[in-house]
Amino acid sequence: MKTWVEIDGSFGEGGGQVIRTSLTLSALTGKPVAIHNIRKNRPNPGLAPQHLTNVLALAEICDANVEGAEIGSMKLLFEPQAKPRADRYIFDVTEAAQKGSAGSVTLILQTLLLPLALTNAKSHLVLRGGTNVAWSPPYEYIAHVFLPMLERMGIKAQCRLNARGFYPVGGGEMTVEIFGSASLMPLKLTERGNLQRIWGNATACNLPAHIPQRMADRAGAILKSSGFSAEITPRRERCVGSGAGIFLTVQYEHALAGFSALGKPGKYSEEVAEEACAYLIEYHKSGASVDRYLADQLLLPMSLADGVSELKTDCISRHLVTNAHIIRQFIAVDIFIDAEVGEPGRIIVSGATVY
Repeated sequence: MKTWVEIDGSFGEGGGQVIRTSLTLSALTGKPVAIHNIRKNRPNPGLAPQHLTNVLALAEICDANVEGAEIGSMKLLFEPQAKPRADRYIFDVTEAAQKGSAGSVTLILQTLLLPLALTNAKSHLVLRGGTNVAWSPPYEYIAHVFLPMLERMGIKAQCRLNARGFYPVGGGEMTVEIFGSASLMPLKLTERGNLQRIWGNATACNLPAHIPQRMADRAGAILKSSGFSAEITPRRERCVGSGAGIFLTVQYEHALAGFSALGKPGKYSEEVAEEACAYLIEYHKSGASVDRYLADQLLLPMSLADGVSELKTDCISRHLVTNAHIIRQFIAVDIFIDAEVGEPGRIIVSGATVY
């Protein structure tokens, strides 16, 4: 009889990362998981459309028995019946929400990526929902930072943006090819090397052309005044709803980092650019090898890699510490974090191969 892993969904950061990491590791280890108090302390507690899509998608991939899979549910039981299966899949947040939704497709990808990468065949995903929404990595971060860094660890995947989706309507779509047969290698990245290039885009959907131009101009001016040269392209696109944002990628000799900001009603285009550039400049001055968001996103693959990984990040986030706690509930992994939340720090992970 299998022993269930019990997870308190309100622990630490208490958000969707608890659900995503728990589901991924349940699928990979075959251990059934019971998650209680899901997003208990959030303004709208329980499963949101994006989280429910994660549940239903992974359940399909590993033939899981599921209880509590509904919007607003505070408790979820997830019991895999088979190993993850490579195939062609289409997952749409709108179906879970039963209406238009900008639930993040990039976070759905992060839940599905490892289980499918560690199968022995290629998978093709079509993900529909929000591609550039708050509190989640934008499409550009996945394409230009996250996936290239994972490729260094032995995971090969490619993505393409078919349609952009902003909050609140969504309507975006990305396709992903996950090549499978991955053999996870540790990542040692304590020095990023010299800055080589900064590039990106300032994009607006169904808004006047001056908006992306103003974002690009302001970002370029800020970076130039700080001694940086940047290639920022203003773009005006069509999508289901309207929205705007700026997305910047920084390439060093040994590392990549991404910075972005989104517009909203009443927020000047220049403010959007200033927000993204402020963190970029702060990160560059820190000398860290990875930004705080990438450190969190790489923690799970490092925990499954065969060997010792090491990173230096500009800030230990509460998100990262919560993620480490959840990972330890499933696998015997040694995760060492040498700083407190909010401080720059070093992360050393001795991986535990479970697949």
